[in-house]
Parts: sequence; C-alpha cells; structure tokens
Amino acid sequence: MERIRLTTAQALVKFLNQQYVDYGGGPERFVHGVFTVFGHGNVLGLGQALQEAPGELTVYQGRNEQGMVHAATAFAKQSRRRKIMACTASVGPGAANMLTAAATATANQIPVLLLPGDTFATRQPDPVLQQMEHTYNLSITVNDAFKAVSKYWDRVTRPEQLMSAMLNAMRVLTDPGDTGAVTIALPQDVQGEAWEYPADFFRKRIHRVIARLPHPQEIAAAAELIAGKQRPLLVCGGGVRYGDAGAALRAFAEKFAIPFGETQAGKSAVASSFEYNLGGIGVTGNGCANALAPEADLVIGVGTRFTDFTTASKSLFSHPEVEFLTLNASPYHAAKLDALAVVCDAAEGLNALAAALEERGYRSAYTAEIAQAKKSWAAERERLAGVEYPANTDNTGAFIPEVAGHLDEKLPEYAEVLGTSLTQTQVLGIINEAIPQDAIVIGAAGSLPGDMQRMWNSEVPDTYHMEYGFSCMGYEIAGALGIKLAEPGREVYALVGDGSYQMLHSELVTSLQENRKINVLLLDNAGFGCINNLQMEQGMESMATEFRHRGTDGQLSGELMRIDYAASAAGYGVQTFRASTVEELRTALAAARQSERSTLIDIKVLPKTMTHGYGAWWNVGVAEVSGKEAVQEAYDRKRSGLKTARSY
Repeated sequence: MERIRLTTAQALVKFLNQQYVDYGGGPERFVHGVFTVFGHGNVLGLGQALQEAPGELTVYQGRNEQGMVHAATAFAKQSRRRKIMACTASVGPGAANMLTAAATATANQIPVLLLPGDTFATRQPDPVLQQMEHTYNLSITVNDAFKAVSKYWDRVTRPEQLMSAMLNAMRVLTDPGDTGAVTIALPQDVQGEAWEYPADFFRKRIHRVIARLPHPQEIAAAAELIAGKQRPLLVCGGGVRYGDAGAALRAFAEKFAIPFGETQAGKSAVASSFEYNLGGIGVTGNGCANALAPEADLVIGVGTRFTDFTTASKSLFSHPEVEFLTLNASPYHAAKLDALAVVCDAAEGLNALAAALEERGYRSAYTAEIAQAKKSWAAERERLAGVEYPANTDNTGAFIPEVAGHLDEKLPEYAEVLGTSLTQTQVLGIINEAIPQDAIVIGAAGSLPGDMQRMWNSEVPDTYHMEYGFSCMGYEIAGALGIKLAEPGREVYALVGDGSYQMLHSELVTSLQENRKINVLLLDNAGFGCINNLQMEQGMESMATEFRHRGTDGQLSGELMRIDYAASAAGYGVQTFRASTVEELRTALAAARQSERSTLIDIKVLPKTMTHGYGAWWNVGVAEVSGKEAVQEAYDRKRSGLKTARSY
C-alpha cells in the first residue's frame, strides 16, 4: 500500500481539499476555505500546512474568533449547506472565543468545521501558555467546552487518529437531518507530528446527499389526516429553503388552497406576494398569519423545528380539534408536538403528499379568509411604514409610539439627543423599497428580527437571511461577510442595532481586506430596545437597557449617550453616512448602493417605534413573588397564558 509521510496538519489540509458533495447535479467542492486567527497553538502546525500546500483552500484572516465562525456559518447557510468553511484558532482564549458561534451554528443546524488548537498531548511542557488546569482531571482542556455546542466532537492525540476523526466529521457535516458545528481539537504538538498516511485516505471523496424519500405508509396516513380537515395551515421552515422545496411548497399550497406562515428561517422560500403566503407567524409574526393560525384544525410543519417563537410557546394553534403533521428530514424534529411524522426531504414529501391528495380530490374549505387577512395586513404594514414623529412642533407629547406606556415622556429627550425624528418602522419601509429586490438582507438580534419578519417583503428567493435559532448579537456584520463570500455578485445589507454593533463588528475590516463590499444599516435607538420592552412589559422599570451615563443617584439614569457610529467605522476605511431624516436616509441608501467598498449608514431612530405584538403570547420567566403590583399582574398573565397552551 502506498503511503505518504505528512504531519497531522498537512494531512488534514490535503484531506479537506479532496472533499466533494453531490446533491444530484454533479460533484462540487465542499470545503472552500479556512478562516484563521493564528496563535502559538496553531500557527506552526496548521498554519505551516496552509502556507506550504493550501491546495484549493482560500485562507482568510479573521479579526475575532467568534466573528470568523459567524462568517463561516453564514457562508454555509446562504449556500444552503452545500459549501462550508473551516475555522482555526489558537489554544485557550482563541478557542474559547469560538464557543458562542459554534452554538449559533448548531442551534441553526448549519455545518461549520472548527479546528481549535489544544494543549500538548505529551504534557511535557504543562502548563503551557493559556492552558487551563483542572486538578481532578488533567485530560480536560478548554476545548472540552465544545462538547455542549457541537454535533460531533473529537480530539486527535495521535496522528493516525485523524483519519477516523475526519471521516466522522464529514458524515455529520453532510447530514441534512443532524448537522451543525463539528469540532476537531488539535493538540499543538500533534499538529506537527508526522505519520505515514495511506495514499487512499487522500482520494477524492464524493459525499452523495440523497433526498430522503417518504415512506408510502406515512404518506397514506398523512393524506388521510389532511382529507378529514377543513382548514389546514402550513408552516414553512428553514428545511424548505435548504432542500430547494420552495417551488414544491408553492405548488402544494396553490393546488389545495392551503395557506402558509413563514418562520424566520423559511422566509423568502416563496415570494411574499404569493396569494397563499401569510408572512411571518408566531411571536414575531404578523396580524395575518396569527389571525388564521388559531382557526386551523391541522398544522402541517414543513422543515421547521417548531420553536417557542413559531408556536407562541405552544399557545398559537388553539383550535379545539387541531392536530399536527410534520415533514422533516430529522426524526427528532418531526416528532415534535406529538405530530404524525413523515421523515423525508421537504420537496419529496410535499410532492408525494400532493399526489395522494390529488387522487382524493381534496381542497381546503377556505373561501375569502386568506385574501381578506392579507389585505388587512397590507393596510397595517402601510400604516407602520408611514408612522412619523412630529419633529419641530409642539405636538410631540401627543405622539403615541407603537410600544406605548413605557418611555413616552422621554421621547422628546431621545429626539433631541439623537437629533432625529425617524421611527423604526418608517425606516424599514424605506429600506425595503429602496434597495434592489435581489439584495440579501441579514439580521439576528434585538427588535429588528420581529420588525423584519412582519414587515419585510421578499420577492426573490433566498434574499432573507435571519439567524434566529440562537438570535446571537454580533452575527449580523460577520454574517454579511460570509454571505458576500457565498454570493459575491449581489448586494448584502446587514440590519443591526446599536447594541449588536457594539458587541461585534470587527469583520468589517476583513470585508475591506478581501474587497468584498457589504452594507451595514445601523439603527441606533440608544439602548437595548428589545429587552427594555420585555422588562417593562413584565412590570419592571427601565434598568440597564438604556444607554445612559451613571446618574447622581448611583444608577444608570443620567444623560443619554450619543455615539457616532459612522466615525468608528470610518476609522477602518468604511464609507460612512449619517441619517436622521427621511431625505438623508434615501440619499444615503442611493450613495451606498453606488459605493465600491463597504458602507455603514448610522441611522438614528426613536425607541419604542418598532412593531409590537400581533396576538401571540410568549412564555418568559416572570418573578412569582414581588413587592410590585405590576410584576404580580405580569405573573398572573403568565399563569393565564399557560392555561391555554399545550403542555408538550
């Protein structure tokens, strides 16, 4: 048997270059590059291998370990999980910085390969720089923390272990039903150790991802269930997009007159204007989908995990005879809500189910309800997009924000300090109208995901990229870079709040380095507006969620902070704009579109002007005991909500 003498790191790089996937259209390279932040734990091992013989792998220089993994995750998500990036970091803090992003990838079931450096397998120099020591177990390192956030975890303590580790890594990375972050911990001494690897280990491997066909018995049972229902409702999840099932869902809905609501991951699988697309559903859903959901006697989940936001903590689907049917590639997710499960690829399941229902001559009993609900929501959306704050008049006190009763009396202060009269819903309406229809928008955290799931109209497939499985602050800008790497010919817009921007924006520098233009639309309301809403709605007073200086009372109750975010980005070399009026915003959007380098528009908006709830309850941890009457009332509302929600 022919053998090749290589270091562990060199063998790893050579192996990654030979991995291909085939979804039915022929083999395509699977691993497209490696994001790096080098340190003593990886630069002389994996770094040396990437410098000497990178093959087809592009090496990217990350600025923050969490940020580069977010970029890799977004790259894979936008590529519908058919292309991935690897990420390598040094030992200790370098590795630990990847944990949050690893959890983000796994929660969203997006494949990403993590290659953290590890402490010495020989233990000869222990404790090395940045090593964490546990006196009860010397085998534990920082990288053991990845076990909780990885779909597959391994540690290569001998060069020959690399073979089984990487074959299992590819198994999980190419599994549509159970993928996520894969972590292969690489002790820094083992990275440089050599072994004679069999040449066959480096042959071209084609991982054929075969669409899972539904079992005929499951389809028969599902068709029988649907045939007995009058008002079924589809829920379009991320599996519809990853499985290229948008056309199949559209045809199914049209053929049988069944409307569908969109999850954050499923949005833009089908055009918003399609007559049976109700838009966002659940806690961050709109008044259209949430109005029809309680009347549904059957809920058909397609490629969805049925999170608490989608189901309104299992309270939204409240018809007394409601039942659940799921089509999902994952047996685990298919079994949720005690549903009749059809384990399959989304498109294959919908097509098989359509054939069975067509034989029965089925059609739902909906008449004009769907069109009426969509018309009503269109009018509400138009109202939201037109909400104006009466600047420079004496009528500011008469203005009632969408989230009223919290900081109403402080709005004039915000308007003066931020120098703005813009409302958040107004800004979103302008952006949605102004940017190209084929542009990709990305978001993740704060109040923007709710506003976007409700208000954003997507007419081109795969143009709405929302990370809401983990709702990770800081994903947005790094994720925009990942999207741009996946789709270099399209404009990419990261919609981010001031809180998320402060948390992580370092990959702006990488976008400039790579000449990959991204656009950052930063909505600054001088605080963590989403959580301020939550605390005040549950009876608390505003605390540590507004960006204020420390006051004379010792609390964060002093003057509002006014931060020039455009100035911070300009220091990197980003082309920046400022907007506090409608005219300034429109002008900035037009100029940003013409720019050839990354841009940031610092948009000042008033707090409490985001969208509010539309008939969906959310179960949160309210204090059962409190001296405040408002908190006690909030706890009573929680108890009432639980009475109408499913227990499992």
